[in-house]
Amino acid sequence: MAGTRLQVITGGAVPQEPLSTDPWQFQTLCVDAFVASWRARGFSPVTIDNDIGLLERTLKALGRPAWEVTAEDIDRIVGDLAVQGRRTSTRREYVQIFKGFHRFLQARKAAEIEAAFGVRLVCPIDEFNASRHVGDDSPALVPPPSPERIGEFFDFMKQRIATARKYGPAARDYAMFRTLYHAGLRSEEASLLEKPDLHFTRGPFGKIHVRFGKGAHTSGPRPRWVPMLDGLDLVLRWFLEDVRPKFPDSPLLFADESGGPLHRGTIRNRLRYLMQLEGQPAAEWFSPHALRRACATHNYERGVDLVAIQQMLGHWTVGSTMRYVRPSTTFIEDAYQRAVASTLAELTGKESTE
Repeated sequence: MAGTRLQVITGGAVPQEPLSTDPWQFQTLCVDAFVASWRARGFSPVTIDNDIGLLERTLKALGRPAWEVTAEDIDRIVGDLAVQGRRTSTRREYVQIFKGFHRFLQARKAAEIEAAFGVRLVCPIDEFNASRHVGDDSPALVPPPSPERIGEFFDFMKQRIATARKYGPAARDYAMFRTLYHAGLRSEEASLLEKPDLHFTRGPFGKIHVRFGKGAHTSGPRPRWVPMLDGLDLVLRWFLEDVRPKFPDSPLLFADESGGPLHRGTIRNRLRYLMQLEGQPAAEWFSPHALRRACATHNYERGVDLVAIQQMLGHWTVGSTMRYVRPSTTFIEDAYQRAVASTLAELTGKESTE
């Protein structure tokens, strides 16, 4: 019988009615099961809400059940997004969310789909549309925001503190995104910081104790100490003394208005909202992770040792750090000019002492 499943009971296996033979209703049930798997894996509620919306928009744009989608359908919706001027990262998100859902169907629902609808699942994302829309514009290949762009953004945020309806959240956002950039922290690491993790007397600049640094290969948290460079110590002192008391009392450093943690998805959405307020074109927007890559790149460009950047970012290998570094197009020329200027200064100094 088409669309039946087998239910094992005492005495053998007997046919069971299908969940639904209506393709749209069945797909809705599959989406619900997919979301339940996210919760089981421990994704935050904010992340789940964001991804549900993205998946629903993707399936609506495709216009047919996921098991009937072809490679041409994927090309069509990604091409439409490109025509609309949507960013490459947005197009990538559409492809990736569908690919994840399709993998779930293959792992959990393939037999039911074949029995009910006569379709054997084959993923429509192949080497051609994946490489064109996903691989070739990987975030690792996109240059991080320039120092000038970062400066413009922080200038906007400083001005906003004086005019925002709520001083506390505006000032907190400024301190938090300055910390992401100057300390090279991941969003999750910043969200887990507590007030005692700031050690202003440790080292020449003060240090942040990142107790829940990302580990590798399910090894658990990997703590590290990150110096407060580029005046970050002054920003965080001001934040602790003038801003943090305006939030409910809790150990968290960057708390929401209830005193609870800011989840990774909330931080990402907050940054997007701020850049919308800033009024810059979408091509000038960046993500929290891009601030981390900018930290690596800008420190490397000004001569900070690569191993020091590796330790600062908490990477296991220098190779991982190198994937974050995307020097500017004039990096070679700038390095050459610095070397020449240094050599001339040294020669001039020697001549003056002779």
